[in-house]
Amino acid sequence: QFLMANKLDTAMWISRLFTVYCSALFVLPLLGLHEAASFYQRALLANALTSALRLHQRLPHFQLSRAFLAQALLEDSCHYLLYSLIFVNSYPVTMSIFPVLLFSLLHAATYTKKVLDARGLNSLPLLRNLLEKLNANQQNILKFIACNEIFLMPATVFMLFSGQGSLLQPFIYYRFLTLRYSSRRNPYCRTLFTELRIVVEHLIMKPSCPVFVRRLCLSSISFISRLAPTVA
Repeated sequence: QFLMANKLDTAMWISRLFTVYCSALFVLPLLGLHEAASFYQRALLANALTSALRLHQRLPHFQLSRAFLAQALLEDSCHYLLYSLIFVNSYPVTMSIFPVLLFSLLHAATYTKKVLDARGLNSLPLLRNLLEKLNANQQNILKFIACNEIFLMPATVFMLFSGQGSLLQPFIYYRFLTLRYSSRRNPYCRTLFTELRIVVEHLIMKPSCPVFVRRLCLSSISFISRLAPTVA
């Protein structure tokens, strides 16, 4: 009854579980490397479906206007719909599947707990313990996802020069990264950029650091800072 009363949430729960399943079979290619590539695409397509359903839930009344598009781009679900479309037809990259896998796992775990509560507060205690441990590590998982989002930017450039990526991919991914940096709901991308900058500046200011490395890092920090969008 609980699942039927929340049909849209249940559909997203099933698609997230399917995303976790496909992502796991890509990361751990138990069925062979050829099948792993197909699971990579399935995971991203399932994530795109989940993101589209979540976006519909957040913005139910579609309008073909700039105002609606601007509002949609503020939603994290729109960001990951774009993310799935960026990588779904590209060369499989293990790093790109981790944000999809971990976000799906976190959201699926949250809804699974609601399903267990609907069955009874004492149902399946072992599964509840696993979900509690996952929830306890949520902050670390979100930071790891943000780190993946950041380091995928140079990875897309490397893929371009190695012949495994398209010319447009780095530019579209840069747009995705600016959306994540400006996210209202998830500040971890901004936090990671700040922490990485502090760590790099601390290292290059040591006397043992060569002068040319210090200048290169400072120039890179200045360049990246100019590319960062303004956050209200």
